Amino acid sequence: MAIPRDFINELIARIDIVDLIDHKVPLKKTGKNHSACCPFHSEKSPSFTVSRDKQFYHCFGCGAHGNAIDFVMEYDRLEFPDAIEELAGQLGLEVPREQGTGKRVDHAVSRDLYQLMDEAKRFYETQLKQHPDKQKVANYLEYRGLSNDVVEQFGIGYAPDGWDGLLSRYRQNQEAQDKLLTAGMVIANDNGKRYDRFRDRLMFPIRDRRGRVIGFGGRVLGDGTPKYLNSPETPIFHKGNELYGLYELKQKHRDPQRALIVEGYMDVVALAQFGVDYAVASLGTSTTAEQFQLLLRSAKEVICCYDGDNAGKEAAWRALETALPLLKPGDNVRFIFLPQGEDPDSMVRQTGKAGFEELIDSAQLLPEFLFATLSEKYGSDKGNLAKQAIALIEKIQDTVLQNLLLENLSHKLGMNSADDLKKKLGVQVKATTQPLAQKGLKGRGTPLRLAIALLVQHPKMGFNLTMQPALQHLKLTGINLLINLLDLTREQELNSAQLLEQFRDSEQITTLKKLAQWEHQVADENLDQEFKKALIWLNNQYIEQRYQELSLKQTHTKEERIQLQKLISVIKGQK
Repeated sequence: MAIPRDFINELIARIDIVDLIDHKVPLKKTGKNHSACCPFHSEKSPSFTVSRDKQFYHCFGCGAHGNAIDFVMEYDRLEFPDAIEELAGQLGLEVPREQGTGKRVDHAVSRDLYQLMDEAKRFYETQLKQHPDKQKVANYLEYRGLSNDVVEQFGIGYAPDGWDGLLSRYRQNQEAQDKLLTAGMVIANDNGKRYDRFRDRLMFPIRDRRGRVIGFGGRVLGDGTPKYLNSPETPIFHKGNELYGLYELKQKHRDPQRALIVEGYMDVVALAQFGVDYAVASLGTSTTAEQFQLLLRSAKEVICCYDGDNAGKEAAWRALETALPLLKPGDNVRFIFLPQGEDPDSMVRQTGKAGFEELIDSAQLLPEFLFATLSEKYGSDKGNLAKQAIALIEKIQDTVLQNLLLENLSHKLGMNSADDLKKKLGVQVKATTQPLAQKGLKGRGTPLRLAIALLVQHPKMGFNLTMQPALQHLKLTGINLLINLLDLTREQELNSAQLLEQFRDSEQITTLKKLAQWEHQVADENLDQEFKKALIWLNNQYIEQRYQELSLKQTHTKEERIQLQKLISVIKGQK
């Protein structure tokens, strides 16, 4: 379900970016803007500026820039919908959703579920400290080598043995009991009798990217079964979209260099205990595309950690197949296999942080793992090896990685080069597309570039502006972007942040963000005049273009002859 565009515009209009950022990064007034040392890279002299007029921030050091939504996404490490929810929450607004193909979520119910899950977390934490069985739990935590700091960091608690430890807190509240059932914290048997899902278990709260508790994992303290028990799917918990420990990782590392993906939450906690505090867990499922995308957006390098047995290698292969179509230039995925019978928890206790990180440093690069696995499977059967490799390589979006793998494959097949392989086997390689910033709007001083820059930086100049029909026919690279901007600003008063938000998912956003902070050297008192001069120049370009088109024609209709005479008169009048 999409968030309505009108709501996003209203949100940006009501949030003052200076107040928003100043609350997290103290700003100083410098002229008409505000400045600070950039929160996104280390620096001694402030190069981070925030404009109240444009509702936009820009760092001249690292290039970070954007509106209020971008800042929350970058600073708090949130996805777009979560950033919208965060900003809306600050204003006391509920985020509406447009009906789409997905199931509609009742946001009032979701809000109540988040509250109940937070209450459950606090209940389990209290039981860990106060329940009569607390010594049994303390002994187990000591046996697992978990410190109080790590227990507190991950919010670990204890679900007491018994059928209604949590449920009994809501005996007088039928509505809350119903919602506990919806949240998966309570189970109803065939007779309708309700009881706690988690009993006599060490409890690990699963948090979303905003830190809200959305589910739990429970580890049995003795030899009971199942050893691990997770919350079921609920309106607020979809395990294929979440990663245990990601919230905690981002609290520790604003810009993580690496993320290590493991199988279970006990692995994540044990690794953190030994200082390897960048692990996340896939909650017992095969790593999904959504989980990979989360990791690739969160860290510069993703290392997949698996057992060294056949099951572990099969899981790693499934992960590779999932990751390949998602990889973009700069993404780095590697694979590490632990000795048979070991898991990250047991391994880090044997080797310590230094030894475990040596294993991580030796992890196989994705191309190495891919060809090693295919070679092991197909041996000297080069035909099948090539067929399987090409089927995987053709799924890759990153042309650099695609060509690298083709080069590797060509050497394995005894061919001269990747070009030779492409010709002989008919491999389809995606063409490298040139970004818009390189396609058009070249030349710092062109009137078209200036018109777009002025309109992005001062969108109110386009409000109620008369139509410019000639621009629709002008054959000039980048003119469609200006036409689009004029259409957007003509009917409504927008600020720069609102205008740029309209292009968030467009290939033109990079160009527009650069122009939003371009120093065009036009004085404030001359902005309107220079903008109109640029539009006049563009209209004159169309006149010249049309004159050339008609002049080259051998024969003309009556209307074309009249138009040509008028154009000649206009051009003479301009000279």
